Amino acid sequence: MATARAVAALAIFLMVALSASHMASSLRPGADGLGVCRASGYLPGQSGNCEKRPGLLRGRFEKGKDGGGPSECDNAYHSDEEKVVALSTGWFSNMARCGHQIKISANGNSVYAKVVDECDSVHGCDDEHNFEPPCDNNIVDASPAVWNALGLDQSLGMVDITWSEEEPKMATARAAASMTMFLVAALSASRMASSLRLGAGGLGVCRASGYLPGRSGNCEKSNDPDCCEDGKEYPQYRCSPPVTASTKAVLTLNSFEKGKDGGGPSECDNAYHSDEEKVVALSTGWFSNMARCGHRIKISANGNSVYAKVVDECDSVHGCDDEHNFEPPCDNNIVDASPAVWDALGLDQSVGMVDITWSEE
Repeated sequence: MATARAVAALAIFLMVALSASHMASSLRPGADGLGVCRASGYLPGQSGNCEKRPGLLRGRFEKGKDGGGPSECDNAYHSDEEKVVALSTGWFSNMARCGHQIKISANGNSVYAKVVDECDSVHGCDDEHNFEPPCDNNIVDASPAVWNALGLDQSLGMVDITWSEEEPKMATARAAASMTMFLVAALSASRMASSLRLGAGGLGVCRASGYLPGRSGNCEKSNDPDCCEDGKEYPQYRCSPPVTASTKAVLTLNSFEKGKDGGGPSECDNAYHSDEEKVVALSTGWFSNMARCGHRIKISANGNSVYAKVVDECDSVHGCDDEHNFEPPCDNNIVDASPAVWDALGLDQSVGMVDITWSEE
């Protein structure tokens, strides 16, 4: 009965979300109306070989253009003739909108475009992002074909629009029914998440979205981390296994103190944390764009349990750079915990990783 009620609640939420129109306003100018979505931190700029955008055009998805690498959703490039877009990190929602057709309206015209990429609102100022700053949080980054279909002057570079998730020539009820069927199937599927680093299978629909070329550097080794190797490729994940009442994961050891292997300050509070604090970082999918910041999760292993506070992301997409201690991206089922968490669970820190379960109690 509880499962049926949960499915019904999720279906209602989806129907409301599908019918909502999302306002996207000019990015680089400080537009108002962003509500409670505030900056999570500030990225220090770093100049480099930045491919200049012709006429300040926001989005080019062709190889060698200002879009950087291949699109996140399909690991492919797209012609300027295709109607495709990238959405800000929050709207991209860990690839949840990949392949969706969104309706964009401006200048008295409307056009449908396919979501193929993320306009990264967290990372930037590096080669992967064409040495451009992170996107603002209300961006629809569109190909030239979208601009042309809307009758817009590409030299403007940015225009106020509205967008919504309305599938072309499809009844809303039918779309909602399809989504409900998908949820029922997903909720009834097995949710076993096993250890990634130990090479176990069973990751379900959460597959690697790409591969990061390794680059070695000054890797701080106080907690015996895996350091990046030149030429090696590391999988990247935008998703994590589904969260259940007893989510299986891998516990890894991390210091959140300044100058240790945790890298910069924690994402949630822009602060460092003592090894005596019970704090954790979660893989990108579970971190869910900071949605779990400050949450206390229950971690169980070795016949013991402990509560720990979520303060950071264990980045499953980026790595092999100074910000990430020249370590590879995290796997998608990681709870990266402080020494205090390991001690409370009675675990041997020299092991480095242990199978655990966790829940949001």
